[in-house]
Amino acid sequence: MAKQRDRGFPERDAIVAFIRAHPGKVGTREIAREFGLKNADRAELKRILRELADAGAIEKRGRKIAEPAALPATLMADISGRDADGELIATPTEWDEVESGEPPKIRIHIPRRPQPGTAAGVGDRALLRIEKLDDAEGAVYRARVIKVIDHARTRVLGIFRSNPAGGGRLIPVDKKQAGRELNIAKADTGGAEDGDLVSVDLVRSRGFGLASGKVRERLGSLASEKAVSLIAIHSHEIPQAFAPSALREAEAARPATLAGREDWRELPLVTIDPPDAKDHDDAVHAEPDADPNNRGGYIVSVAIADVAFYVRPGSALDRDALTRGNSVYFPDRVVPMLPERISNDLCSLVPGEPRGALAVRMVIGSDGRKRSHSFHRILMRSAAKLNYAQAQAAIDGRPDDTTGPLLDPILKPLYDAYATVKKGRDEREPLDLDIPERKILLKPDGTVDRVVVPERLDAHKLIEEFMILANVAAAEMLEKKALPLIYRVHDEPTLEKVHNLQEFLKTLNLPFAKSGALRPSLFNYVLAQVKGHDAELLVNEVVLRSQSQAEYAAENYGHFGLNLRRYAHFTSPIRRYADLVVHRALIRGLGLGEGALPETETVETLAEVAAQISVTERRAMKAERETADRLIAHFLADRIGATFQGRISGVTRSGLFVKLSDTGADGLIPIRTLGTEYFNYDEARHALVGTRSGAMHRLGDVVDVRLVEAAPVAGALRFELLSEGKIAPRGHRRPGADDTMRAKAKPHPGRSSRKKDRRPGKAKSGGKSGKSKKGKPFKG
Repeated sequence: MAKQRDRGFPERDAIVAFIRAHPGKVGTREIAREFGLKNADRAELKRILRELADAGAIEKRGRKIAEPAALPATLMADISGRDADGELIATPTEWDEVESGEPPKIRIHIPRRPQPGTAAGVGDRALLRIEKLDDAEGAVYRARVIKVIDHARTRVLGIFRSNPAGGGRLIPVDKKQAGRELNIAKADTGGAEDGDLVSVDLVRSRGFGLASGKVRERLGSLASEKAVSLIAIHSHEIPQAFAPSALREAEAARPATLAGREDWRELPLVTIDPPDAKDHDDAVHAEPDADPNNRGGYIVSVAIADVAFYVRPGSALDRDALTRGNSVYFPDRVVPMLPERISNDLCSLVPGEPRGALAVRMVIGSDGRKRSHSFHRILMRSAAKLNYAQAQAAIDGRPDDTTGPLLDPILKPLYDAYATVKKGRDEREPLDLDIPERKILLKPDGTVDRVVVPERLDAHKLIEEFMILANVAAAEMLEKKALPLIYRVHDEPTLEKVHNLQEFLKTLNLPFAKSGALRPSLFNYVLAQVKGHDAELLVNEVVLRSQSQAEYAAENYGHFGLNLRRYAHFTSPIRRYADLVVHRALIRGLGLGEGALPETETVETLAEVAAQISVTERRAMKAERETADRLIAHFLADRIGATFQGRISGVTRSGLFVKLSDTGADGLIPIRTLGTEYFNYDEARHALVGTRSGAMHRLGDVVDVRLVEAAPVAGALRFELLSEGKIAPRGHRRPGADDTMRAKAKPHPGRSSRKKDRRPGKAKSGGKSGKSKKGKPFKG
C-alpha cells in the first residue's frame, strides 16, 4: 500500500480496470482501500468517479460501481440459438433495448457431464452464473447453467376454429405467434368446439403448409370472460396444479401449538384487509409506551402468519412455492403460491382461533422513529377481522356492531400510533407519487360490471407504514446477526433517465437542479410544484417512468423509492417466497425452533433464488396487466364507434397511447391516422409535433377519441383522435432527419410512395408495461 501512496493518485484507467475486475462488488471504500487513498483523497476520488460515470465509463448501482450495462453475476436468460461452433447462445430475459441497445450475447459452457436439471437447449429459459470475457468475439459473456427454469415450448395456447368438413385451425393468442396458425385434424380436436380456448401439443412442423397440432386440453369458451385469466395463466406458464406430494404435506399439517412459543393470545391483535381478502396473514396492535423515558411514544406489534412452520426447506411444498415465486391475482381468481389448506386455513389469522405467528415488537419514539425492536415466535388469537373502509368509518364516527366495542381500546391507539409514525415517514421523505390505481369489478357471470378507483384511506396508509417498519426491522436484525437474506432493493434512477427528466421539466419551466447525492426529496419538490395544476398527472407519470424497477437481491444496495438503507420483505410469506426466506433466516438467527434457514444457504445460493423470484414477480405483473387489458377489450367490444374522453398516456414513434378516463383502458392511435402531414417525435417534450401546422399532441393531454377496433383476445384497442392538437412553439416544428414520421398512408408530396413508415425504435417501457408505458416501475 505504501508504494501505491508514493506513486500518487491512481490513473483513471487503473480505477476502471479495478472496477472491471470486480463487477458490481466494489464501491468508493473498496477503491480507496485498493489504491491506499487516505480520507483526504476521498473527495477527489468521488469527483473522478462522477466524471467517469458522466462519460459512460462506469455505472453506479446503489453503493456499488460496475462497467456500464454489465450483467450481474447471476442472471435469468433465454437460450436463443447456437454460434458457428455449435455452442449455445443466450440473451438476458429482462433487457431494455431502447436504453441499453442490443442485448449482450452470452456463450453457455456445457460440461461433459451436466448436473441434473442443467441440461439446456435452444428455446429454454435458464438461471445462469455469468463471467465477463476479456477478448470476446461475438459473445461478451460466458456462463454455466445453474438450473433450467422453462424448457422450449412444445405446447401452444389459442382459439379453436372449426372447419365444416371436420377438424379445424388454432389461432394462437400470443402476439409473437400471430399468423402462425396450426392445422388440427378431425381425430385430434379432443371434442373442442368453435371458439374454445384450447391447449395444443405441437405434433410436427412441415416444410410446406400449416404445422399440425393435437388438442390436449379444453380450457373454456371465450363467450365468458372467466376464460380470459386462463389465457394469461397458460401463456405465461404460471403453475396451477400443486404436486400430489405437496398436497399430501398440506393435508397432513396440523395447527401450531404453544410448544416453543410465547403466549400472545390475550393481546388484541386485529387484521385489516380488503373486503374480498381470502387470507389474512398480518395482524397489528398498538398501545402508548408506559416507559417515562419515551413520553408520547408507542409500542407497535406486527404479527405475521408462521408459514415457515408448515413449509420446510426442501419439502414438496417448498419446491412448489419456489417455482411459483409468488401468488398471482386476477379479477376472477387467485393462483396461490401455497395450497389453500396452508394459505386460507392454517396460516389465516381468523378471529377467535389460535394461530402460530412470527411477531415483531417495535418501540416508536414521539418523533416517529423506531427506537428498538424484538422478534418473537408466538401463538396468537385475532380479536377481529376488519376491512379498510370499516375501520376508517369507525374512526370517522360511524362504528358498526363489530367496530363499536373496538373503537376506544384498539382502533384509536392504532391511529394515534400511525399519526406518530407518519412524523418519521415525512422526515424520511420517500418518493411521493400520486397515481390512481383502478380495480375491475365483475358480475356473477364473470363479465365486467364496472371499473373503480378505490379511495385511499388512512387505514391503508396505517397498515402500509406498520408493514414497512416491520420489514426494516427484519433486515436490520438479520444484518446484525450477519446472516444471509434476500433484500428488497430499488436502485436510484440512471444518469440517462435523470437527464431525460431534466430536459422534459425544462419544457414546463420547472427546475430540477441535481447537486450532490440523488434523493427522493428532489423528485418530491418537483411534484409539489405541480400539485393541483393541470400538469400534475403528467409530471407524476414522467417522474414515475424515470425510476428504476425494484427487485430481489442477496446483496444490499438500498431502496431508493422508500429512502431506506436496508429493506427486506417480511410481512407476506403466504404469497411471496422472499418473505418465507426472511422468516427462516430470523428463526435461524434467533434460535426460534423448527423451520430455520439451512446452514447450506449462502449469499451465492440466495442470489440464485432472488434472480428467479424477481422473474416470477415480473411474470405475475405482466399476466395481471394483460388480463385487465383483455377484460376491458371484451367490455368495450360492442361499443365500436362510441366516443370517450381520456388522456394521452404514451407517446412513441408509432403513435399515441390513450388511457380512457372511465375505465382506464389503454388504446393506440396509429401515427398514420393523425393527419395529412408528417409528425416530429419530440422525446424531450414527450410529444408528436406536426411539421407543417405545429400541432402538438403531448403526454398528459386530455383528448376525445372514437373507438374503431377492439381485439379481446389480444387485449388491444384502436382509437381515432377527435381533438385538435395544441400549437407548439415555433422552434419545435422543424423535424430532425431521424425523427420524421409518416402521418398518413398516402405519400408525402415529392417522396416515393413505396417508402414505409420509419420507426427507428420501440417505445420505452415504464417498467410494468412494454406497450402503453403504464404501470409502476417499482413496487415497494
